[in-house]
Amino acid sequence: MAGSRRSNRRGRHDSQPVKLIAVAAILVGLVLVSLRLLPGSPLESTAASHWGDSSAAPRSDGAADRHNRPNLPTPAPSSTRSLTPLPFADRDLDLNLQGWYSWSVLDRRTGKIIGSDNMGETSTTASLIKSWIVADYLRRAADAGQTPSDAKLADATRIIRDSDNTRAEQFYNGVGRSASIKRLISICKLTDSSVSADGGWSRTNLSPRDTARLGNCIADGRAAGPTWTKWLLNEMKLVRGSGDFGIRKAFPAAEQKKIAIKNGWIDRTREQEMHINCLAIGDTWTMGVMVRYPINLGYEYGMKNCQKITEALLQPAT
Repeated sequence: MAGSRRSNRRGRHDSQPVKLIAVAAILVGLVLVSLRLLPGSPLESTAASHWGDSSAAPRSDGAADRHNRPNLPTPAPSSTRSLTPLPFADRDLDLNLQGWYSWSVLDRRTGKIIGSDNMGETSTTASLIKSWIVADYLRRAADAGQTPSDAKLADATRIIRDSDNTRAEQFYNGVGRSASIKRLISICKLTDSSVSADGGWSRTNLSPRDTARLGNCIADGRAAGPTWTKWLLNEMKLVRGSGDFGIRKAFPAAEQKKIAIKNGWIDRTREQEMHINCLAIGDTWTMGVMVRYPINLGYEYGMKNCQKITEALLQPAT
C-alpha cells in the first residue's frame, strides 16, 4: 500500500508540468492572435490591412454601390468628336475638265481617307516622287550613322525646291533605284502603287490615295526619319519657280507658307498625254491630286486644274 501511494503521488507530480506547458501554449497563441489583429503591429495580417479598401473587395455594379461611390469627373469627350473639321468637304465633283482626274485627302489625326471614286487608280508620278527619294536618302544615311555633307544637302535642296532632274537621278542611283520604291510601298503602307516597268523614278505608279499616304509618311517621320523630317518639310515649304503650283495655291497667301508641297509635271509622248500631279502636307491633313489629259493642252492646263479641284473641295471659310 505504501508503495502504491508513493506511485500515485509521483504520477500527480509528473502531470503538473504538462498542464503548465499546455496553459502557456494557449496564452502564447492568444497573444499572437491579438498582435495580428492589432493595426500597426509587425504581425498584422494581410487581410486586416485591406479592411475597408475597395480595391481588395469584389466589385459590384448594383444600385447600392453606385449610390455610395464618390462623384467622379465626367469623362472627356471623344477626341474624334472634338477635332476641328478639315478644310475639305467630301463631295462628288462634276468639273468641266478634259481627261482624267482624281483626288484624295487623309486626316493625319485619325488616318481617315476621303476621295474621288477613282482615288485608287494610278498615274506616273514624274517629279512628285523626288520627295520620297530625298527622304529615303536622308533616313538611310542617319540609320548608317552618317551625316550628309553640306554639298549633298545643297543637292537635296535643289531636288526639292527646284526639281533638279540630274541630281534626282544621282540620288536615285544612290538609294538603289527600284529597291527604293519598294521601300516606299512597304514603309508608307501603300496599297495601289508599283515600281515602273523600266525602273525609272519618273514612271513610278502612284494613286492619289497613296500620294496622300506618302505625304503622311513624310509628315510623321517614317520617310526621312526623326533626324531629317523637319528639315525636309521645311524644304518642301520652300518649293519655288515652275514647281510652285496646285493645291496650296487654293489657300489664302498666309496659309500657303505653312503648306509643304512637291509636284510633278511631264509630257508623255508615248501616250500623247500630260501627267500633272500634286502633293501637299498641311498641319492636320495631306492631299494628293492627279490629272491626265491630251498632250496638246500643255502644262498650265493641268497645273491650274490641280488648284481648281482643290478649290472645289474647300469648305467655306468660317
